[in-house]
Amino acid sequence: MGLVLILVALVVFIVLATTRFKLHPFLALLAAALLAGFAYQVPAMEIVKHITTGFGGILGYIGIVIAFGTIIGVILERSGAAITMAETVIRVLGERFPTLTMSIIGYLVSIPVFCDSGYVILNSLKNALAARMKISVIAMSVALATGLYASHTFVPPTPGPIAAAGNLGLESSLGLVILVGLFVSAVTALAGMWWANRFIGKDIPLEEDGAPIMASEDYQQMRDSYGVLPSTGKAFAPIFVPIGLICLGTLANLPAKPVGEGFIYTVMAFLGQPVIALAVGLGLACTLLKSGNKRQEFHDRVVEGILAAAPILLITGAGGAFGAVLKVTPLGDYLGETLSALGIGLFMPFLVAAALKSAQGSTTVALVATSALVAPMLGQLGLDSEMGRVLTVMAIGAGSMTVSHANDSFFWVVTQFSRMSVATAYKAQTMATLIQGLTGMLTVWLLSLILL
Repeated sequence: MGLVLILVALVVFIVLATTRFKLHPFLALLAAALLAGFAYQVPAMEIVKHITTGFGGILGYIGIVIAFGTIIGVILERSGAAITMAETVIRVLGERFPTLTMSIIGYLVSIPVFCDSGYVILNSLKNALAARMKISVIAMSVALATGLYASHTFVPPTPGPIAAAGNLGLESSLGLVILVGLFVSAVTALAGMWWANRFIGKDIPLEEDGAPIMASEDYQQMRDSYGVLPSTGKAFAPIFVPIGLICLGTLANLPAKPVGEGFIYTVMAFLGQPVIALAVGLGLACTLLKSGNKRQEFHDRVVEGILAAAPILLITGAGGAFGAVLKVTPLGDYLGETLSALGIGLFMPFLVAAALKSAQGSTTVALVATSALVAPMLGQLGLDSEMGRVLTVMAIGAGSMTVSHANDSFFWVVTQFSRMSVATAYKAQTMATLIQGLTGMLTVWLLSLILL
């Protein structure tokens, strides 16, 4: 029981350090790793070795992928490719199902672009569509926010799911994580859209302060600020070509060797490595650069991407360090046996991630910290197979959605840009993320009954 109390104390420390004392999650996780070493009586001279090995090990596998994915997202955001993607979806789906259209737009854009940035980019489009179709702005806002949130939480190359997959030893199986993540996130996006539809016919007053609701002419002005928008093919290629390559690599490496082990296998396996696939995506993203001095523009976008990726890389590395220390303690054996007896399986990582998300607000921190924490326990939980690890990433993702409220920056982005009152935002956005998280976990559990 003492081992569990130490773990609870460590989780409480991470939460309090990052919320009440405003300590950066990178330092909080490193401090937790150091405290765990002493609390679990790891030999003092070995603690730092485990921390540095864990830190370097996880970044060696996944750091370049996170950096490439972030740079691609910055280029897509700055070039207007996100606008092209959104307008393409509208052309395909029309205006008959406005919340579905908005949800799909968010779902696609947030695969490479952070959900906060995606919402800001698409806000004026969303308001213009709401005005044109005479639909509640709140309904459209929730549909967009939950669509963005779904793929942001479950689908690589978004950094959070990549980091969680890396912590759980799935670096060479990202294609499988993507395939399962696309399905689970689609279900959770539909759940969010279902909740958004409850607000379609409701006349809920909006706040007078905050960002203005943009009309169609304001959207056109914003659209024109990007100059000539990229074509549909150019806009989608940096996202879907890498995803396709990673999935082909996973297919080539299946135990049955469906393409044999000759030249075709070598090409598919090489291009399917996440680092190579994302490098190809970055090359395709370069075709979106528009300024006269493309070398300088590319340099500027890379700098932006590196600055955006740096905190995620440090948090991911610190999560790896925390997990490395926990792996050499008796906690995994004890907790795994106890939880196995209780039979809660995948619900354990879900509950831990949900507690961390609700307490400290960051989805990425919840994904990284929870995956590092549960990695040593997978064998005892019966989740040590490849599919077990993939479903664990999904369960952690579902928990990391539950719930977005006042300590989450995304909550305030949605609230302020949609001009919702805080009370309305709790009813609309926070409840939507609760429904998404529970739906996601139910989906993962049902998949486990079939796949495990």
